[in-house]
Amino acid sequence: MVSFSEFSTVPTLLRNVVKNIHQPTETFLIHKKGTDWEEISFQTTLSRADAVSAFFLEKGIAKGDRLGLMIENSPEYVYYDQGIQQIGVINVSIYPTLAEHEVAYIINDSGIKAILVGNPFLFRKILKVAENCKELKYIIPAFSDFEKVAIPEGLNIEIIDYNHVLNRLVSSEELAEIDKRRTEVLPQDVSSLIYTSGTTGTPKGVMLTHYNFVENVKVCLQQIPVIDETETFLSFLPLSHVFERTATYHVCCAQGCKIAFAQSLELLAKNMGEVRPTVMSCVPRLLERIHDKAIKSGTAAGGLKAKIFTWALEIGNKYRVTKEAGKNPGIILAAQKGIAEKLVFSKIKEKTGGRLKFMISGGAALPKNVGEFFGDLGIKILEGFGLTETSPVMSVTEYHRQVYGTVGRVIPGIEIGIQNVDTKKIINIQTHDTFNENFECEEGEIIVRGHCVMKGYFNKPAETAEAIDKDNWFHTGDIGRFYKGNLQITDRLKNMIVNAYGKNVYPTPVENIYLKSPKIDQLFLIGDKREYITAIIIPNRETLQETFNLKDDFFQKEGDFIEDKEIYDWMEKDIKKISNELAKFERIKHFKIKRNPFSIDEGEITPTLKVKRRVVEKKYAPAIAEMYTKEVEAD
Repeated sequence: MVSFSEFSTVPTLLRNVVKNIHQPTETFLIHKKGTDWEEISFQTTLSRADAVSAFFLEKGIAKGDRLGLMIENSPEYVYYDQGIQQIGVINVSIYPTLAEHEVAYIINDSGIKAILVGNPFLFRKILKVAENCKELKYIIPAFSDFEKVAIPEGLNIEIIDYNHVLNRLVSSEELAEIDKRRTEVLPQDVSSLIYTSGTTGTPKGVMLTHYNFVENVKVCLQQIPVIDETETFLSFLPLSHVFERTATYHVCCAQGCKIAFAQSLELLAKNMGEVRPTVMSCVPRLLERIHDKAIKSGTAAGGLKAKIFTWALEIGNKYRVTKEAGKNPGIILAAQKGIAEKLVFSKIKEKTGGRLKFMISGGAALPKNVGEFFGDLGIKILEGFGLTETSPVMSVTEYHRQVYGTVGRVIPGIEIGIQNVDTKKIINIQTHDTFNENFECEEGEIIVRGHCVMKGYFNKPAETAEAIDKDNWFHTGDIGRFYKGNLQITDRLKNMIVNAYGKNVYPTPVENIYLKSPKIDQLFLIGDKREYITAIIIPNRETLQETFNLKDDFFQKEGDFIEDKEIYDWMEKDIKKISNELAKFERIKHFKIKRNPFSIDEGEITPTLKVKRRVVEKKYAPAIAEMYTKEVEAD
């Protein structure tokens, strides 16, 4: 385990690695250049970061200034971030998928003076809003041929080639000044502004300090001590989001692990086979897709192959459950597990590169059956929980202790409370040290205090005071409880549906039960203040196309919803079957099948793929109303 005693700020992480763990010439970053994977050393990374620092010091950028990034995960992101962090500048990373007006809002709200952009599309997006961004002085394209992009006439902003910045010669005097600036960065200084995705209301800039980030990494490595300096992480979740920033980037900076950058989500499977990562941060949706494809591939052919696949999963399940109960599997079960590994599991694992120790799932709740499936294969999925405002990790699964359907043990150094939603009485408070694997409590709002909690919302004291109470508890807005000593998330407080009879329905666990159907890709429950539950269903496109022999143009037709009765009846079979697992007031009575998924571009979901409930309910109000007139018509 790396020692954290020598540093307390983000820019000292890599310096510590080079001093105590790796030689400067060893590989840190890996990315695809043309057809080959290029390796970049710690030394090269730090040299390019110094060039970024020197450039901005020459431009008069001072400690506390905000500089922006709107770029895909890449070495270029790392050079820029390291370069600005070590001179005390605040990183403001903007989701590349945000609409122009949202980008303009963040640039203006944070007062960004320079922004790094990753491709021509993003460059054009910035150019369209630049004249309305009064503090913006420099736009820095990180791609070649940016001169071919038309610049608006009269634009009083300097366009600077990022290659010129990175290739800048840094004098000894400048290096001395950079070293001095680095020592002046304090743990309590703001390291980054990360804007909330805004499922409701205006996005807010979350101020996360160097102490927030470094302490979060420190305790996570304590909780998962199996991560060492030999790991290779494959990074594909956006670094503009706090989860990937901490769980991959900062962990690797602290521990000296390699970071390989995936080319795209579409090429992720191919990249996994090429890079052969040992650890990955991921989201439940990816794991659900791997699960669905594996099940389909293993059973589609029928006959002996399907029987072997099903048998292997049954053996994997028996072996896992036996081991988790602390029992010896015995000679026969162990031998059967070995056969299942050879015939089935190894082939699935090989598609991930064959070296995965584990994956860390965050951003949303992982369906229990999906976690168990990977456990049966022998692939560990560690779940974590947190928000942008909590740096982000509040709890994470221990490597040696798996409780599926929970998000792990409270991390060291913080308190997590469960507060009654109505009375505001704190039901229970748990810490890392009070862990008891048999402890359970009733559910309520999850509140937290300690080193992970943000400094506040940028220039929004009223909103900060609303989120962090007088006793320093941050109110997460999530509903949960403790189960077998681990934190278990029930739902979002704002998502809770209260039907016309006063029954509470938490959408997420209900949606996860329906998502067991291979026909369903996404599901959105409706029913607040109504007599029964309805849903908008996004079908699994591949399954739908294969079942009904549909061409791609079917999904380009007019109309948001599929009205074909045969398709509706096909979907209804699974809805009715799965509904038996739920209480009557939780069951879907009517539903609409949406032709295409909810879209970031349409403003229906956030960049972290959370559905914007208000937007969706307003946009599809006529279709929703129709589902509630069926009963009247039947009468």
